[in-house]
Amino acid sequence: MPGGRDGLGRLGRLGWFGPLAVAAFGGFLRFDRLDVPHAFVFDELYYAKDAYSLITYGVERQFADGAEETILRGGRDVFRACAQPEDCAAYVAHPPLGKWLIGAGEWLFGLTPFGWRFAAALAGTLSVLVLARVARRMTRSTLLGCLAGLLLALDGLHLVLSRSALLDVFLTFWVLAGFACLVADRDAARARLAEWHRTSAPEGPGPRVCPRLGPRLWRLAAGLCLGAATATKWTGVLFIVAFAVMAFAWDRGARRAAGLRRPGRQAARLDLPLVLAWLCAVPAVAYVASFAGWLASAGGYGRNWDRASQNGWAYFVVDSLRSLIDYQSQVLGFHQGLSAHHDYQSDPWGWPLLLRPVLFYYRSSADACGTRSCSQAILGTGTPVVWYAGLLALLATVVWHLTTRDWRAGTVVLGYAAGWLPWCYFALADHRTTFLFYLLPALPFLILAIVLACGLVLGPPGSSAVRRSTGAALVGAFVLLALADFWWLSPVLTAVPVPYDTWLSRMLLRSWI
Repeated sequence: MPGGRDGLGRLGRLGWFGPLAVAAFGGFLRFDRLDVPHAFVFDELYYAKDAYSLITYGVERQFADGAEETILRGGRDVFRACAQPEDCAAYVAHPPLGKWLIGAGEWLFGLTPFGWRFAAALAGTLSVLVLARVARRMTRSTLLGCLAGLLLALDGLHLVLSRSALLDVFLTFWVLAGFACLVADRDAARARLAEWHRTSAPEGPGPRVCPRLGPRLWRLAAGLCLGAATATKWTGVLFIVAFAVMAFAWDRGARRAAGLRRPGRQAARLDLPLVLAWLCAVPAVAYVASFAGWLASAGGYGRNWDRASQNGWAYFVVDSLRSLIDYQSQVLGFHQGLSAHHDYQSDPWGWPLLLRPVLFYYRSSADACGTRSCSQAILGTGTPVVWYAGLLALLATVVWHLTTRDWRAGTVVLGYAAGWLPWCYFALADHRTTFLFYLLPALPFLILAIVLACGLVLGPPGSSAVRRSTGAALVGAFVLLALADFWWLSPVLTAVPVPYDTWLSRMLLRSWI
């Protein structure tokens, strides 16, 4: 049917053109004036330098006193001089992958603010594209997919993290990419089961041969992405656990929908081994692989903790892994005991309400904005219209899932809970120092909740013209509010010099100051 094929081709092209256009808009917001300010913003002080050390030596090393000022002046002689490489090893509390990505930008564009922020801006832009595509796949609507991408592009917290050389935007990208792969795997597995049911399933109540669903390459890709997330920050493990449970539940549901008897038992026998292999073993391998530079060097911190008493490849591998495990145990102790006070720390239960954002950068000056008192700030806060609407949508999604068992609603709730609830426990149990931007990996699921709610407001394809037009007006008004809110906040998100009174007027709550 040539006509039908051409129609599908046009739909496929539109399904890519819209998300790509939204991603281009998000990319413009993230790359415009990326080198401003010409300073280390918040924890760039650590990650930008560690990244440069990685691309120079393969491991993190100690820096000389005054290295920050030297770098900002364009100097590159910034490392501490040591007689032995291990004497200059630097202890770091996070895995290396995110810093390797930051270092790639420094390798391409130099040890400059643009260079160390480039990879974060790219990851943030790609996150917009991935979210738009996965929302389109979940809703079967290009419009709603583009809406999801647009809302992520307009979120203040995501914008700030995409314009800073911190690790959280990379963590968010890999978590989102892993989720997108799992959604694609779900569609592919159900299509294979539907084809099996059409061609192979016997009629009547007789026994049915349980089908296998193949190697599940999308699920393998998800495992690699989740391994990359964990190799960026340990909180990637939270999503590995949540997504493994989700994937098994999807397999069980797919077999039930295909009419197979005892779908749970079949899923446990036929699908669970690949769930454990692709979503548990593969991420572990990816995590260890991210330490390739550390394993190949004698200058990494704790690299020779377990020195081999005998030579040989087998002893090298065993002792290297023992040293790596000891290093990870030290890192675990650091995180468990991290309770030092910080002026911008906040309790996780207040994050959804944006009660205490993080001030990434602030500088006051005279005449920089045409007045005697000017402020130049980067405030790490979400766009309030998006976050508060997201909370209402999330509550509606919980009700929707409980009443209809819609898989999309359950998935959104699970993803948000995986990125938020464990932090509430950590703060209560360990009194750990926490910050608002730790919630960033949960943000895409908050936006997916908004998109699902907007789909309900718009109504199904067969709805009346009045219903569709009213729904479109409501959704359009919400998008305009989000745009206006983002525009209002944008000067204090991107270090634009403004009069002090203008900066103060953007502080929604007293706790923002």
